[in-house]
Amino acid sequence: MQDSTYTPDEIAAMFKISKHTVYELIKRGELNAFKVGNKMRIEQAELDRYKQTKASNVKVHSASTSNQAYTLKLAGSHDFLVEYLVRYAANESAGLAIQPSYIGSLEGLMMLYRGSADMAAIHLLDPTSQEYNLPFIRQLFVHEPITVIRLASREQGLIVAKGNPKNITTVEDLARKDVTIVNRQKGAGTRFLLDSFLADKDINPNSIKGYENEEWNHLGAASHISRGSADVAFGIKYAASQLGLDFIPVTSEKFDLVFRWTEENKAALEHLLDLIHFTTFKDSILQLEGYDASELGKIIFEHK
Repeated sequence: MQDSTYTPDEIAAMFKISKHTVYELIKRGELNAFKVGNKMRIEQAELDRYKQTKASNVKVHSASTSNQAYTLKLAGSHDFLVEYLVRYAANESAGLAIQPSYIGSLEGLMMLYRGSADMAAIHLLDPTSQEYNLPFIRQLFVHEPITVIRLASREQGLIVAKGNPKNITTVEDLARKDVTIVNRQKGAGTRFLLDSFLADKDINPNSIKGYENEEWNHLGAASHISRGSADVAFGIKYAASQLGLDFIPVTSEKFDLVFRWTEENKAALEHLLDLIHFTTFKDSILQLEGYDASELGKIIFEHK
């Protein structure tokens, strides 16, 4: 007979939360468990009840508190998934207000550090460790209570015109005299990533035509390619697909949300986590081109 009970570790893997969070749920009585020897177990029926309760709570929260709800301030990188999350959270079934400010990964993280935002959307590659986001987070947030949530992995590469008329295939082609690029603004994770590739190839940015031309989001950069004012942009696959442009993949990157917990935003952030883990939000984004949302909602770092 198949075992119909689960350990806290199995529950944590299933919901993509830390095992400490599972133990906290048990301690608060939100998830009922029993002991077998010195080990905790959760029955399938209890797990089904908990999932149904949490999914219902997302709707109940909006019905009871939508007029007085705390508005979460989100700062950081522009991404289509973040746009979808903001819209999804604001609809009737969620009723959660998120105020986004797309100012780039680095500045978004600094706003979170200064206490001017509740969460940051970031994708920053540390050139030394080749690890995304966590090296920067560990340096900045030593005492503050934070949680880092995986949003998705996404494809970054070269966006070019349909048919690739300039035959652009690698980052090295950006230094060609017959190629003009459009760049992202300083502090953007995408520019940070491009600069790391240029440094790795020993390419001086001053040798790149159009390097100083900046756009503040992926679609804006891709639009330059669409109308012929630039030959190439470094950006995400989804932006290229939206405008019918060609895309040459270069790398896959990790895009994360960083929550900074306060007494004022705790209920709203918990509501957002419930929305990510227990509603149909994930189902609505799984088919987006250039994204891998299989780890959506996974807690990859926590400090409380």
